[in-house]
Amino acid sequence: MIAPEAPIPAAGRWGVLLLAFGGPDSPGAVEPFMTELAGGRQPSPAAVARAREKYRSIGGRSPLLTITLAQAAALEAELNASPAPRCRVYVGTRYWRPTIPEALRQMVTDGVRQAVAVSLAPHRSRVSTGAYEDGVAAALAELQPGPLPAVTHAPDWYNHPLFIEALVEKLVEGLGRFPADRRAGVEVVFTAHSLPVSYIREGDPYLDQLRATVKALVDRVGVSWHLAFQSRGGGQQEWLGPEAGEVLADLAARRRRDVLLVPIGFVADHVETLYDIDIALAGRARDLGLDFRRTDSLNTSATFIRALATVVRESLDQGWREAKA
Repeated sequence: MIAPEAPIPAAGRWGVLLLAFGGPDSPGAVEPFMTELAGGRQPSPAAVARAREKYRSIGGRSPLLTITLAQAAALEAELNASPAPRCRVYVGTRYWRPTIPEALRQMVTDGVRQAVAVSLAPHRSRVSTGAYEDGVAAALAELQPGPLPAVTHAPDWYNHPLFIEALVEKLVEGLGRFPADRRAGVEVVFTAHSLPVSYIREGDPYLDQLRATVKALVDRVGVSWHLAFQSRGGGQQEWLGPEAGEVLADLAARRRRDVLLVPIGFVADHVETLYDIDIALAGRARDLGLDFRRTDSLNTSATFIRALATVVRESLDQGWREAKA
């Protein structure tokens, strides 16, 4: 592992590409965002209306791009902590703007020759990390021929010690919001986006990586815990469960009182935390008589940014050594 203070090659040669999901940045962007997400298929008016209402309830737009750009700025500052800036961080989103091709074009303009791409989805699946990597490959093919940067994809970081440390910090902070005499009885519910079970059967590592993250957390902080899923899609196929709402109902039936939800599948606030959890699930919890709280999202947590910086430095070090060979 390369130390945090290890040098990074000179500016103009190296870059970092943060790969994110994207989200509508205005009320008018909701429908085109949904169309992009559906691969160009026009969503039904009813689906658009439901989505717009969700976004309206959290301010009319997704805060995801603003947070992702803040994460990029914090990461760039962390990487360039030595006197002279040596590395630039770019953002490319899969389903909105700035797009992955736009980010790569900017790298070309800036003279970047080598780049490390980092998925901001902590747990690999074909619909997150896999889709981001496919987006990079398609963009590079589209931009051919030309002086394109050589892009290396950073390894999965779901069990990186600093990522776990960042989650531990949020978990401990969240437990601290309950009265001291009740903290030992808090039920902790870890959540992530549900996926079709068929993906897991076909070899997607998503579920195994989620379980590994949970194990690392509960090894550090002893709690009564549950793994649940949220924001499942439609259709007749089987999805990963149990759903978070089902877990809350079960806890209420067992006369549990205090519940802390930890969204380990997300590293930034967006509609699935601010609406699906903070409004929909919180409302369900109130109806069930639960004292329901959620941990803060990682967003620009200093420890989380250090985790990303360490992942980048390890990848840069490897690429630098290969380039010099």
